[in-house]
Amino acid sequence: MQSRILGTTMPVLEVLLQPGEAVISEAGELSWMSQTIQMTTHTQMAGGGGFFGAIRRVAGGGTLFMTEYTAQGYPGEIAFATKVPGHILPIEVGVGQEFLVHRHGFLCATSHVQLGVGFQQSLGAGIFGGDGFLLQKISGSGTAWLELSGEVVVKELRPGETLRVHPGHVGAFTAGVNFQITRVPGIKNLIFGGDGIFLAALTGPGRVWLQTLPIARLAHQILEYAPSEGRGRSVQELGAASVIGGVVGSLLGGNDR
Repeated sequence: MQSRILGTTMPVLEVLLQPGEAVISEAGELSWMSQTIQMTTHTQMAGGGGFFGAIRRVAGGGTLFMTEYTAQGYPGEIAFATKVPGHILPIEVGVGQEFLVHRHGFLCATSHVQLGVGFQQSLGAGIFGGDGFLLQKISGSGTAWLELSGEVVVKELRPGETLRVHPGHVGAFTAGVNFQITRVPGIKNLIFGGDGIFLAALTGPGRVWLQTLPIARLAHQILEYAPSEGRGRSVQELGAASVIGGVVGSLLGGNDR
């Protein structure tokens, strides 16, 4: 198996598979593939959890199905492109090398990599579109590719060292990093600070990948230019529409997340 990342602002990952080799992704991530690639769509999560585990992932921003792409008889090429401006980051997964990534951070992986829900907490309507905060856990063995939005900043945390981050800027971190959601300190900061109510506290040892363009912030900026009827909808309505749209999009194999 060989891979290469092309492009800068909107990169794409191309993977050359030898006969019998496979990669997996969430439904709707495919950009293009050669005719020797066979698609097999599963109704369960790669990391287990059964049908209800998949439903939980949909509510958290994922898709109901996982798709496996396998080269049949001859080598084949498959490609996955980013959905927003950013970077594609390859990581090696194995024993003692597990990762947690933001809800839209998983792009694809080799077939023995497992994907599951690593952290989920409801933060109330109006914080993250009503969906709360969710991290995906990547484990198993093999290579995974992550999609991080904007520029990527890497921090190496020493044992006991804590970094407080706006939750939307958390891209990924190694499983050894302790992760907690905390409130912004101080009443004036909560009311007048303009930085939200919650911060993510990441405590070392371990590596953290930060992203400079949170998808929720990008969506908020775009919403300002939406038609007036769209701006008039409440955050709760937009959040509910997002969850319902995610379920329907998953069932149809769409890519409108």
